[in-house]
Amino acid sequence: MTNKPLAFRMRPRIINEIIGQSHLVGEGKIINRMVQAKQLSSMILYGPPGIGKTSIASAIAGSTKFAFRTLNAVTNNKKDMQIVAEEAKMSGKVILLLDEVHRLDKAKQDFLLPYLENGMIVLIGATTSNPYHAINPAIRSRCQIFELKPLSIDEMKIALKRALENEERGLGSKSIEISEEALQHFAQSSNGDVRSSLNALELAVLSTEKNENEKIYIDVTIAEECLQKKSFAHDKDGDGHYDVLSAFQKSIRGSDVNAALHYLGRLVEAGDLPSISRRLLVIAYEDIGLASPQAGPRTLAAVETAEKIGFPEARIPLASVVIELCLSPKSNSAIIAIDSALEDIRAGKSGEVPTHLKDAHYQGAKELGRGIEYKYPHDYDSGWVPQQYLPNTIKNAHYYAPKSTGKFEQALAGIYEKINKGKR
Repeated sequence: MTNKPLAFRMRPRIINEIIGQSHLVGEGKIINRMVQAKQLSSMILYGPPGIGKTSIASAIAGSTKFAFRTLNAVTNNKKDMQIVAEEAKMSGKVILLLDEVHRLDKAKQDFLLPYLENGMIVLIGATTSNPYHAINPAIRSRCQIFELKPLSIDEMKIALKRALENEERGLGSKSIEISEEALQHFAQSSNGDVRSSLNALELAVLSTEKNENEKIYIDVTIAEECLQKKSFAHDKDGDGHYDVLSAFQKSIRGSDVNAALHYLGRLVEAGDLPSISRRLLVIAYEDIGLASPQAGPRTLAAVETAEKIGFPEARIPLASVVIELCLSPKSNSAIIAIDSALEDIRAGKSGEVPTHLKDAHYQGAKELGRGIEYKYPHDYDSGWVPQQYLPNTIKNAHYYAPKSTGKFEQALAGIYEKINKGKR
């Protein structure tokens, strides 16, 4: 076992050794209760890499003394699963950790389902993808779904100190001195990824010569070298990416410049210019809208500039427009109006186009009564004239409700009210 990575060696053997995930494995919580009662059900564990999915599975097996096997939904084939199934028949129950469970194909899924139904195989599926989006409903419906959270800095420090002190499986047999700044960097800059942090710590220890006191001294410079760019974790194809995009839009909508710039920075660091561009254009029309109608064209100009110049300079026009959108007056009246109209249409509240509005640009249209009573607004000094435009069935429908958060929409509201009074 000494040739295994530190993160592997320090993997929890029983449920009480798990660090973090107290909402699942803490006293009285669901996984803890299942282990105590030895009544396990299949489950899917999802969350970012390195936060304890495999650790929880192995700890469950260690605590219950059931046989434990690990397979990968991509690299292992149906025959590998048959071997696990045969073992389950012999022993009565096997805990199967299936990594990348969202990649399970139909043949493997169909083979596993009967064993999940009779409980001979307790499946613990591990995935970084949101199971409600990525996992086949046939598997998902037979499993409890548990979301794992990144560890806090204090929890990360517990894991690091445990590894430094453990003589049997950790680094405790070596004479190591680590500065508080280095420990903080290992704990903080891996964003809750215990595996990455422990492996970086091991690299630091193995690559550092002993000093004159026969001690391996790890300072923050060594910690930074060994952890490298792990201070930022962002998978632009993963579930967390959409969480960042969501937080980005909601921060702009909430007029929080600093939060919006933070999330913009994360998206810039991930190099995802297309997602940034699309989201900013949506925000300009969905959240700023008629309160500041020039926000849309200015956002488009900033996005086009960013696309032409590329990163790293693209961050400059993007930051400028993010600040403008944050501090612009907000109005969602346009999206509410169109969604309200669509809701009526989808509910069947429509009707025939009034005859005077129907197309009259063809021979025989007048004989059909098309366009005869239509009043041409430009013939009137006011530029508009009262007449019915909506179908009879919804002729009194109102979809647009002006907001007063910007001067432009305030002006529109005045015109809108004047027209409505004229209709009345």
